[in-house]
Amino acid sequence: MRAARLIKMVLLLQSRPSMTAAELARELEVSERTVTRDAQALSEAGVPVYADRGRAGGYRLVGGYRTRLTGLHRSEAEALFLSGVPGALREMGLEDAASAARLKVSAALLPSLRDASRTAGQRFHLDAPNWFREPKTPELLPAVADAVWDDRRITARYRRREREVVRELEPYGLVLKAGVWYLCARGGGRASFRVYRIDRFTAVEPGEERFARDPEFDLPAFWEERAEQFARSLLRAQVVVRLSVAGARRLPYAVDPLSAREALAAAGEADPDGWVTLTLPVESEEVAHEQLSMLGPEVEVLAPESLRARFASDARRLGELYGG
Repeated sequence: MRAARLIKMVLLLQSRPSMTAAELARELEVSERTVTRDAQALSEAGVPVYADRGRAGGYRLVGGYRTRLTGLHRSEAEALFLSGVPGALREMGLEDAASAARLKVSAALLPSLRDASRTAGQRFHLDAPNWFREPKTPELLPAVADAVWDDRRITARYRRREREVVRELEPYGLVLKAGVWYLCARGGGRASFRVYRIDRFTAVEPGEERFARDPEFDLPAFWEERAEQFARSLLRAQVVVRLSVAGARRLPYAVDPLSAREALAAAGEADPDGWVTLTLPVESEEVAHEQLSMLGPEVEVLAPESLRARFASDARRLGELYGG
């Protein structure tokens, strides 16, 4: 445990000019007294850790000291090479930089770990786009990605329904969802964050001014919350259905999974035949017809009457096809 902490301390000091005892204690999740003891242990082991005294003091490495990545286990090295998504890096214009970084990391690893890149690549591959959909990289994605990395404000023209709008944006982060790129940004006269599809940008002009990033912004948490809000916002209608045991089991695969599970949890007791009646949020009657048709005879639509009539018509047509 202590050996891993000492390696992390050296790597932290390599990445910054200096760090205070409080900063190191926070990163290492130990007390400042432990940081002092660890720094002394590193110094005794030959690692040139120097302590600057005084109010503005801290710890630093002298003489441009660098350590080889000898503390990595094989699983850690392989995970490191899995952290990049080749297709996404290529679309953002970062493929060359990522390749150079992998080479430098490989050179710093112990000889016994230098095949980590190959072994990881042979065992895992991420294919982000949906099936039966030709992925298309937005032309302006590299420019947006540059602004995200550089914390640089952009002026963007954005297609919104039938018109174009101009927005001054602070680009915080990029998300790749089912083959579609999104930008999470703040601006346009708003203090809150919004989501923009990159393929709807018609022009992007990076500004000279950088913005101060909000340290409280959490991209994964923000995206999870917005994605759930978006999915729920689409469910503007309701249908009442009866489901067999098989239909209840298959429902989360036919409609929005979260809504299906919530509706099933709120359903009453099953009837003597095992069928349950529930109210299900749906996007529209048309979408509900398409989705619930996947359940075949394992679902009966009770309301609205117009949707029930559609299924009755489907049943008559199927009877004509197969009744003979």
